[in-house]
Amino acid sequence: MALKHAVLAALLDGEYSGYQLAKAFDVGVANFWHALPQQLYAELTRLEAAGLVGGRQVVQETRPNKRLFHVTDEGLAELERFAAATSKPSFIRDDLLVKVQAVDRVDAAPVIEQLDERARTAAAKVEIFEKLLARLRGERDESEFLAHGARIGPYLTCLRGLAFERETRDWCERIAGVLRERSAVRRQHRGGA
Repeated sequence: MALKHAVLAALLDGEYSGYQLAKAFDVGVANFWHALPQQLYAELTRLEAAGLVGGRQVVQETRPNKRLFHVTDEGLAELERFAAATSKPSFIRDDLLVKVQAVDRVDAAPVIEQLDERARTAAAKVEIFEKLLARLRGERDESEFLAHGARIGPYLTCLRGLAFERETRDWCERIAGVLRERSAVRRQHRGGA
């Protein structure tokens, strides 16, 4: 997948300025694709030049003018081709997992601290996803929204983000607990020996 596909998918909800797109990425797309604002601006320029998005100038009296972007028919066709192509399996590349893998031969205390921090970060993201999901479905319960909602794609990707962050939080808390117990037992054995 290229950044262009993530941008095209994000623009399906309507017109966005580059700033609004960056905010939308931060909330709804960041759970599966990370991009810096400057990367998004550059990608919008490329997509517009390729005819996959269209842009229009909005004149503002009290602020600088801005451009709003939308997906073109060519952009929808590109998303159609992308959706039909076989997806590659995802893989994890996480330095914290390398540290946990090596924990038997290194000081566990900094690894435990990093697990605690990752658990706190994941817990905060769980709250964000839960609020976003509630906002997306409005007054409907989840099954009604999934059966009859006009656009469920963003909701479905947020469900994946929520599941990922819950699992990350739970795993980090569990592993930090295991390492704390092992450290306490080792200290006890050293003190009693």
